Amino acid sequence: MGKKVSMQQIADMVGLSKYAVSKALAGKSGVSAKTRERIIETATQLGYLKQQKTQKSAGEQTKLGSEAASDYRLEPNKRAVVAVLMPNVRLQNMDSGFWGVIVNGIGNALSRLNLGMLILTEHTAEHLQTLLKPERLLGVIGVGDISTSMLLEVQRLGLPFVLTDHEDSLVPSDTVFASNMDSMAALTGHLLALGHRAFWFLGDTGFSRSFADRWMGYRKTLEEQDIQVDPRTGKLPLSGTDREANIRLLQKQLDGLPAGHPSLPTAWVCANDEIAMAALAVLEEKGIRVPEEVSVTGFDDIGESREANVPLTTVHVKKVQLGERAVAALLDRTRDPDKPFEKISLACELVIRSSTAGK
Repeated sequence: MGKKVSMQQIADMVGLSKYAVSKALAGKSGVSAKTRERIIETATQLGYLKQQKTQKSAGEQTKLGSEAASDYRLEPNKRAVVAVLMPNVRLQNMDSGFWGVIVNGIGNALSRLNLGMLILTEHTAEHLQTLLKPERLLGVIGVGDISTSMLLEVQRLGLPFVLTDHEDSLVPSDTVFASNMDSMAALTGHLLALGHRAFWFLGDTGFSRSFADRWMGYRKTLEEQDIQVDPRTGKLPLSGTDREANIRLLQKQLDGLPAGHPSLPTAWVCANDEIAMAALAVLEEKGIRVPEEVSVTGFDDIGESREANVPLTTVHVKKVQLGERAVAALLDRTRDPDKPFEKISLACELVIRSSTAGK
């Protein structure tokens, strides 16, 4: 067995005090985000985080797994509870046609198993310990973007957890995603089959892992047809949630084009339906006809995409099933804490509506 890694070794590697390293790994305040990230990365490379995980009491893990496998009760006459962590509540919340439906799926699955659900919107790791009581929880399901420091705190508490539509290279876990890359490739292929050869990708690839995967599926499909994509000009960095900001950015982009829009791409491939709805609004304002002049596609198939003035061609993500599958993955993890982590990808469906047409 290799020699144990100490906090002092990490401190020596990053040139900081052991106290600063301890605070960073515990998710406490007083350390800048950049410094915390450097400490976590060094700790991961040295194997410290993995070492800490294996030092957790095997007896406690076995007990939790046994109870979860039997009747999911942690205490006599009390239901086990799963915490649903949604810290980015300003952008990802229950009102969303995407995130809210995923949480509904989680709730449905837990209800069928007679399990309770606790939704947490705490956005800093510092207060998580007081909210998460390991002796009362079966585990944690993360929904959307969650900081590394918060995930480290969940891991430090010894709680099994699963991430939905998010992953963290520094804190490995089971993850559940839609088949983003393959589905976007199919959508882009549909536009190519309609005769389109001038494209825009609308979406900030830094917004989420899903957006990055959708960009990769789009770009790979075009390049396979010898259509080169310049990542600097071939995409617009639009937010996945702020429709008003997206509308302003698109208005500015179109205002800068020559009269008659001779250089306007004929196919706008949007990273999600929220962005596509902003695109439809701006095109209508500018008097540009959809789909006669520009075809617009979305991704996710939120309810609004079906009810738009021009119903949106999109990819149907099985959002309820994403939530249900996350519950199943968490229960699998409680039964077998040491099994390899899994990245689960759920198939999606291409939905053709009125916002796309041939050239």
